[in-house]
Amino acid sequence: MCDAAEGHFVDRIQCPYHAWTYDLHGRLVAAPHMPPGFCKEEYPLHRAGCDVWDGNIFVFLRALPGPPDQPGLRDQLGDLPERFAAWRMGELRLGRRIVYDVKANWKLIVQNYNECLHCPNLHPALHKLHHYLGADNAAPTACYCGGAMGFRDGVETMSVDGRRRRDVLPGLDAAQRERVEYYAIYPNFLLSLHPDYVMTHTLWPRAHDRSEIVCEWHFHPDELAKPDAHIDDAVEFWDRTNREDWWISEQSQAGISSRVYQPGPYSEREALLWSFDHIVRRSAGE
Repeated sequence: MCDAAEGHFVDRIQCPYHAWTYDLHGRLVAAPHMPPGFCKEEYPLHRAGCDVWDGNIFVFLRALPGPPDQPGLRDQLGDLPERFAAWRMGELRLGRRIVYDVKANWKLIVQNYNECLHCPNLHPALHKLHHYLGADNAAPTACYCGGAMGFRDGVETMSVDGRRRRDVLPGLDAAQRERVEYYAIYPNFLLSLHPDYVMTHTLWPRAHDRSEIVCEWHFHPDELAKPDAHIDDAVEFWDRTNREDWWISEQSQAGISSRVYQPGPYSEREALLWSFDHIVRRSAGE
């Protein structure tokens, strides 16, 4: 009924096919040419819900209202609100957005995000800033997995040259200023918390072998308000790294599509991938 990516409905939602018209609460208010006895109350739009965590809006499409014991966003996030409260994400503002069309299944992209054994081969710029074996992973849960990576000597943040051109985010302590937190929050949200900005990836599956990825960079409003505000160093670095990851994910998609493909074993350092696989299998009822 609506194929616009963004915008506002004025006072109604109308289907362009047969002009069934709904109010903004989803109630059917007009259905031309329907027979006597047709009950508009029986044909509302499906309901969806949303919740907010520190500036991040989560949409859930399950039927509403659900059962009283149905898990909510707080159950999904677990301890993450407390773990990441210091970044005060709700105060940050969007600095840049890039949308990517990637010819790979979303699960391959989540797996790629959750390991860095490929970093020396695939990400020479990133490898200069992080040591690929330096991750301090949290115990994975059924709702998320991830961990922190510290910087190499002399590196201040993830940028084209490792320099930090912005003040650190005001709520961070000394330890938080010296690392990046990388977390995959299931099913489709990748969160990267840096000392001076926050980056998010939202994965939207478009086909079994194609994903749309919305990448956003969020900065403190005081930084964006400066006449000499500079964010390109962070955007350029991660745009380059993103494209390297999307390329290898597309190669992986081509590989697993082969008739002779057989999965190989994981390294002992790939526990987060193993955990994600079990989450997917459990969700699929296997």
